[in-house]
Amino acid sequence: MLNQQTLTKLRQMKLHGMAAAFERQLEQPSNYELSFEERFGLLVDQESTSRDNRRLSRLIKEAKFKEPAYLENIDYIPRRCLDKGQIASLSSCEWIKAGQKILITGACGVGKTWISCALGQQAIRQGLSVRYVRVPSLLEELKRWHGDGSFPKQMATITKVDLLILDDWGLKPMNAQERHDLLEIIEERHPVRSTIVASQLPVDHWHEAIGAATIADAILDRLLEKSHRICLKGESMRITKSMGGSNK
Repeated sequence: MLNQQTLTKLRQMKLHGMAAAFERQLEQPSNYELSFEERFGLLVDQESTSRDNRRLSRLIKEAKFKEPAYLENIDYIPRRCLDKGQIASLSSCEWIKAGQKILITGACGVGKTWISCALGQQAIRQGLSVRYVRVPSLLEELKRWHGDGSFPKQMATITKVDLLILDDWGLKPMNAQERHDLLEIIEERHPVRSTIVASQLPVDHWHEAIGAATIADAILDRLLEKSHRICLKGESMRITKSMGGSNK
C-alpha cells in the first residue's frame, strides 16, 4: 500500500522516470541486495535520462525537419567534394555557440537539405533549439503573420531559436515587404544566433536574387560574416538512390 502511494505521488509530481524506475525495482527482487544509496541513485539517474529524452523529443518536434538525417550517415563519395574534416569540425557545434553561419550550395538533389537537417539534429543532441523552414513557405507565413496580427510574437520565436535553417533560398523573387521582413530576421539574429542557408544558387548570385541593392547588401553582409561554406558537387543523390545507392 505504501509503495503504491509513493508511485502515485511521484506521478503527481511529474517524476515519471523515477516512478517507472521504482516500479521496476519493486518487480525485481535482486534490487533489494543494493544499498539504499545505490537504489536511490538509480532512481535519480532514470529521472534525469527520462527528462533528457523528453526534451530531445520536444526539440525534434519543434524543429520540423524535412529529413530524418544524421551526420554519421553522410556519404563521402569523392564526386560530392565533401570535406570530412570540415564536417567533423562542425559536428562540435562550436560554430553555433559563436553565432556563425553555414552556406550550403549545389544543384537540385545533391543533398543540401539532408546535410542541413543532419547539422540541425547534431545541434539538438547538444540541447540547442533548431527551426527548419523553406524560404518560400516562410515568406507565405510572414504574409499571414502580418494579416492576423501575430507578426511580433512569431518573429520573436524565429529570431531567438539557436539555429535557423533556411532551405531553398532564392527559389522565387521577393517583393519589398518580403525583403524587409527577411532582413529583420537576419538582423535580429546577427551576430549571436546561427543560421544555415541552403540554395541551388551560387553565393555570387544571391545579391541579384534578393533584389533591391541596399537591402541585399545588408542581408549578405550579415550572412557572409563568420560563415562556413559547403559547395556540393556531383549528380543528384536521388538518382543514386534509385540505382541502389545512398541519398545522404
